[in-house]
Amino acid sequence: MPLYKEQGIVLRSHKLGEADKIVTILTQGSGKVRAVAKGIRKTHSRFGARLEPFTHVSLLLYRGKSLDTVTQAEIVTPFIRVRQDFDLIAAGEAMVEAVDKVAQEHERNVRLFLLLLSGLRALERRPADAAAVAEGFLLKLMSLSGFHPSLSACAVCGAPGPHEWFSAGQGGVACRGCAEHDAGRVSGPAVRWLDAIGRADLESAGELTPDLPVRREARAMLYGFVEYHLERRMRSFALLARPSTATAHEPTLLPT
Repeated sequence: MPLYKEQGIVLRSHKLGEADKIVTILTQGSGKVRAVAKGIRKTHSRFGARLEPFTHVSLLLYRGKSLDTVTQAEIVTPFIRVRQDFDLIAAGEAMVEAVDKVAQEHERNVRLFLLLLSGLRALERRPADAAAVAEGFLLKLMSLSGFHPSLSACAVCGAPGPHEWFSAGQGGVACRGCAEHDAGRVSGPAVRWLDAIGRADLESAGELTPDLPVRREARAMLYGFVEYHLERRMRSFALLARPSTATAHEPTLLPT
């Protein structure tokens, strides 16, 4: 049918003409949808702020040949706190940018939608370390996409760790015998921290803050791994890696 109902999370938007916008929305039942919101930039637009990034909305859309059209939008969850704090914005941007890269237009992916919804809910609770929530989210997203890094055993031969080499191309940590020329040396604490936030639920990940050197090393591993497998540069990573109030917290001891 030309008209259909959906609920979704707004990923991004850009201007179209003098008064319209094209919004990109991850919907629960129809995958990623690009739709025109007509007149949204006018002062008295009926959409108001309902189609801002991070907003969970209920929609009525008209299916078009290339772009759909939003005819009605109601807010389900505004996630106001996420838009009021720099650390939360940076974490949210990393989430929605990664999802935008992974999601396919009009290809249903309920698990991806629910993962993003869980991530935004975790940020809305103002975690101690918002970036750690986003990084845990990225690991779960990679796992959902079939690219979860091996962190406890050699990605090539399966030999149990710990191992001192890491290669995005090989799929994670590697033993000395399997490590190829592009593998880099990594420390045990950095690998263990990534493994910890990957296993934790997203709310708990926001409480796992290691020492700064460990964090920097782990980020280099994770960000390189994500960009390698998505085959895209992630603009939001520069913001996510900026120093924040989280670095002032006492580090949480991770399992040895």
